[in-house]
Amino acid sequence: MTTPTTPRKPRGSGRPTISDVAALAGVSPGAVSKVFNGTGRISEATAERIREAARKLSWRPNAAAIALRTARAQAIGLVLSSDTKVPGVGAGNMDFISGIESVLSPREYGLLLNIFISGQHDENHFYRTLAERQRMDGIILTNSMVGDTRPELMSRLGLPAVLVGAPWKPGAIEYVDADPPGAGIAETVDHLVGLGHERIAFVSGPKDFVLPVLRREAFVQRLADHGRQPHSVIAVEYSPARAAEETTALLAGANPPTAILYGTDTMAIAGMRTIQAAGLRVPDDISVVGFEGLTLGEWVDPPLTTVQRFAFQRGRAAAAKLLTLLGETVEEPVPLERPALVVRGSTAPPP
Repeated sequence: MTTPTTPRKPRGSGRPTISDVAALAGVSPGAVSKVFNGTGRISEATAERIREAARKLSWRPNAAAIALRTARAQAIGLVLSSDTKVPGVGAGNMDFISGIESVLSPREYGLLLNIFISGQHDENHFYRTLAERQRMDGIILTNSMVGDTRPELMSRLGLPAVLVGAPWKPGAIEYVDADPPGAGIAETVDHLVGLGHERIAFVSGPKDFVLPVLRREAFVQRLADHGRQPHSVIAVEYSPARAAEETTALLAGANPPTAILYGTDTMAIAGMRTIQAAGLRVPDDISVVGFEGLTLGEWVDPPLTTVQRFAFQRGRAAAAKLLTLLGETVEEPVPLERPALVVRGSTAPPP
């Protein structure tokens, strides 16, 4: 008489295996594999029994093995474009990256950060290398540029991609952004004009990035709507040091502005420090407005008036759209709020 075989338990000194899960659930290892790979037909009752066995044994499928079986790397690439010689993530991108991770992490996708430096990298070679290494299933691109060729390049490489920000060519690539791209500019101009400012300057972002171009156009147009012209519109890289330099130049003019809008909050904070170092007061002598909505802006003196851009939401929206392109199901809605002006202590009527 043959004695029935009892389900095999994992050894106390080793990690549980797929066979241990199969034995506890009373199924074959192949059935366990089908449930966790999402392949084949397994009844929901059996699938739940398998998942329960896995939970009891604290077993998780091997990510590398799954990648080999499914031809997926389970990783998403993020490319931050920079026009500075020293690569950096930047304070404004931290919430954005957190938003991406909040969507990827629960689905066991990794995030691979890459920084493209204009003038130092050959663009075609840079992206082709990323695609050929096959370390990512798709890619999130940032900072659309004037004459941007990346959408066509991604198509040729067969690499699913989502752009954060309005594309140079409409329809060329999937993207996420607030509509319109210059949102927040009109509200800022209205606020400053309403306070009585007539000499308003804009120290914006790089000349070759699409978003700063659109913001500069929106800035000039909104002032024109009020029957006014800008004091000055300056295109510089997203750099506190460059913002300080341009602020110094503006203050040295014969008729300096009474209000300055900056392309980022860190640029605005650098501008405030420069203004104060020159013996002037913010906002009594010059009003200052930033663009991003960093928490840091609440803690400077005076607190920074800024355009809140909801970076965390943009990160979530970009990740969700890319996963959808990869065939994943993202059930929860991902809101994308329009940028909004947050008025604090750095703006007041002109002297």
